[in-house]
Amino acid sequence: MPATASAQPPTAATRRPLATLVDPAIRLEVLDAAALDRIHAATLELIETVGVRFPSARAQAIWADHGAQVDPGTGIVRVPGHVIDAALRSAPAAFTLAGREPERDLPLDGHHVWAATDGCGVEVADLATGERRRSTLDDVASICRVAEELPDVGFIWMPVSAQDVAPETRALRELAAALSITTKHVQTESIMHPREAAVAVEMALALAGNRAALRARPPLSLTFCTISPLAHEAGALDAALVAAEAGIPTGFMTMASCAHTGPATLAGTLAVGNAEVLSALALVELAVPGAPVYYAAAQTAMDLRTGAYTGGGPEDVLFGLASGELAERYQLPLSMGAFATGAHVPDWRAGLENGLAALAACVGRADMLLGMGLLAGSRIWSYEQLLLDAEILGLVRGICRGIPVDDESLALDVIRAVGPGGDFLAEPHTRRHMRERWSPALIDRRPPAPDGTPRVDARQRAHERALELLATAPGAPLDPALAAELVRIADTAGEPGR
Repeated sequence: MPATASAQPPTAATRRPLATLVDPAIRLEVLDAAALDRIHAATLELIETVGVRFPSARAQAIWADHGAQVDPGTGIVRVPGHVIDAALRSAPAAFTLAGREPERDLPLDGHHVWAATDGCGVEVADLATGERRRSTLDDVASICRVAEELPDVGFIWMPVSAQDVAPETRALRELAAALSITTKHVQTESIMHPREAAVAVEMALALAGNRAALRARPPLSLTFCTISPLAHEAGALDAALVAAEAGIPTGFMTMASCAHTGPATLAGTLAVGNAEVLSALALVELAVPGAPVYYAAAQTAMDLRTGAYTGGGPEDVLFGLASGELAERYQLPLSMGAFATGAHVPDWRAGLENGLAALAACVGRADMLLGMGLLAGSRIWSYEQLLLDAEILGLVRGICRGIPVDDESLALDVIRAVGPGGDFLAEPHTRRHMRERWSPALIDRRPPAPDGTPRVDARQRAHERALELLATAPGAPLDPALAAELVRIADTAGEPGR
């Protein structure tokens, strides 16, 4: 059954196009070829000699069929390096994450950088009261309505957890809510069991219309987290295999943390995380050769004074750059955390951490940047932060476009015509290029008022704009019958024997 929009929401023709960075002109590398080779060699050595825990009978059978050493008692699998390398070569270097409409499709081809909301927040900073409260299913829909209006949000990562829905159907009801209100691609990391994955595939199939269309333009992708160090979760492995068989793109994300779930050194933590991701992606490729998969990473460092999540330190920036280089080495699309500051409110720390992380992700050429709108290391959703993150992304996009140098940009003819002491404001050349200059939506660049009163700050503007969007943004509702069908499918996850 194909998806059809209701008559009320704006059409693709009137909706603003997605904003993305195409082929960043600036490139920053932290690992040279020799360092990448050493990390790869260390990764294969870990997989082959230390092993990775795969507590899934299906995964263990696949590994055994391909010559791996499997210990059923511990679940630890040791795989020869050449098996990992060969499996990864079957993964496609590029594929598309589809939106409800073709205009919303996202090519993951190494030439585009897309940003998204992050996932699994459990609290919302209420705009009306300023208080923090538990997140709900209505919040999922509201956030998607607002994100639908923001060109800087390329796709939806399930932003918060529906704490008011039973755990048995929570992840799938969240998915139904998002798919029913946005035309953008939806990605989630909340599918944790093959039963849930099968239901998610059924929902995607209802949107796509048939299995061939689903494979050609999947409206859904699934991310699964590894368990650092060097382990996976059985349900996630089996769910990924179910999704891959249906053509749903899948990725595995390492969140190894220096001095806790990884060594205290960055290189050691990179090797641990790389072993986790590559082993999982290789498993998927062995089971379903050619399945669309992506590399995902959100590594950080533990604060050694408190044990807390840092979220935005220099380690995060360096990990982001290194992850881009590793994913490029394996010719895999990259999804990485680039926002989700550790700050508890949208303050200077949030701007500092998210600005540096987003810049590192873009110059590292990540395909997917996660975290817009979340605070406290992905715990608290903030509409204000979502809009501020969009402002940050616009600034970073302007930086990463670099400085083109050609006859048109050097503008010698214009300079000659204006001459010493002239003015370029009224020149046709200026009119041709003026929209290339970045113009903030929230930052007020005007000087203080004559009486010295400061201008309204960006956070206050973000607050006002968020209230306006929450009150007026219609989203893009599905045909009511199809939306109800998605809910019905989601609810089957809680049925006995499913």
